[in-house]
Amino acid sequence: MTPPVRILSDLHLGHRVSRIESVESLRPLIAGARTVIFNGDTWQELARLFFEKSAAMLKDLKRLCAEEGAEPVFLPGNHDPGWPGTGWEELAGGRILIIHGDTLFADGSPWSREALTQQPGVAALWARHQAAENDPAARIVLAREMALLLRAREYPKGKRLWNRAMDAISPPTRALQMLRVWTTQGDAAAAFAERYFPRAEIIIVGHFHRAGIWQRRGRLVMNLGAFMNPCPALWADFDGDQLRCGRIDEKSGPDYRLGEVLGTWRLPRQAPGV
Repeated sequence: MTPPVRILSDLHLGHRVSRIESVESLRPLIAGARTVIFNGDTWQELARLFFEKSAAMLKDLKRLCAEEGAEPVFLPGNHDPGWPGTGWEELAGGRILIIHGDTLFADGSPWSREALTQQPGVAALWARHQAAENDPAARIVLAREMALLLRAREYPKGKRLWNRAMDAISPPTRALQMLRVWTTQGDAAAAFAERYFPRAEIIIVGHFHRAGIWQRRGRLVMNLGAFMNPCPALWADFDGDQLRCGRIDEKSGPDYRLGEVLGTWRLPRQAPGV
């Protein structure tokens, strides 16, 4: 994997609530990178309502990466579980772990209406995949099947804040689950790394749509947010020696741009490559 490596998460191309109207607006986020890791939920593989538009935008994204000389690496998320590969990426000799985040909780997306009603199905999946307790590859297989079990049956009605708020509180237990995972995702990510990737000092996730950077259990946890209201999106960049994370500027014109740097962490090379 050739540096600099840029990491983006949760584009949700083609979704009704995605803020990305045109893939061309992402060009400044791709420019300058040699590798771009799209950390899950890049497109709407499972949503029939958005599939055609999303697939066309995904094709445009691949073309844009080729034009900018950047290799795209697509990781699976709960909206696009069909991507091949391990389901995660490691940089800096395993000191940085990049994974979507639907593996952090036993039921993938605990706030979803489907998770609230499909707990017997969730338990049955875990019973069939007992190796997932300790094997990260088996855990990814389970997450892919969980995504199919919990695929959305209905979708948000609009992008406005009141649309999103009404969607979040119906049913009320959904809002409570959202608050729970938002406040515990950092600890969950650190515990996940302890179990499956003990070398990981930094864990980069998306999935929960709550952007932030936290120190938890001796590890740095970074959530890159989402391109969906009301959540902001962040970018991360690794050049082989240091990791940077910053805001995505969405207010300087029609294009998305690399905005304010929120932090820089040095990880000197310990072995050839990244």
